Amino acid sequence: MNKIFSRGLARKRVMSNDGMMIGQIKNLIIDLDTGAVIDLLVKPEVSFDTSGYRMDGDQLLIPFEAVKDARDYIVVDRYLSKK
Repeated sequence: MNKIFSRGLARKRVMSNDGMMIGQIKNLIIDLDTGAVIDLLVKPEVSFDTSGYRMDGDQLLIPFEAVKDARDYIVVDRYLSKK
């Protein structure tokens, strides 16, 4: 994946690689020692079933390793997202 700036991710929609709309990115969790992105904080769609996903309050925690593409949408592997 090419370099992506955090401001380019602001308010992007997140969808699974099988076309399911997950929600909208709200923030990033970053390891301050390495600068690596650990998780995406995503506000889920009202109709999205969040069972099986890690949560932080009312937001989903999507591991950054699940991100497959970040152009018009953030595309994530839905099965890697359920760690």
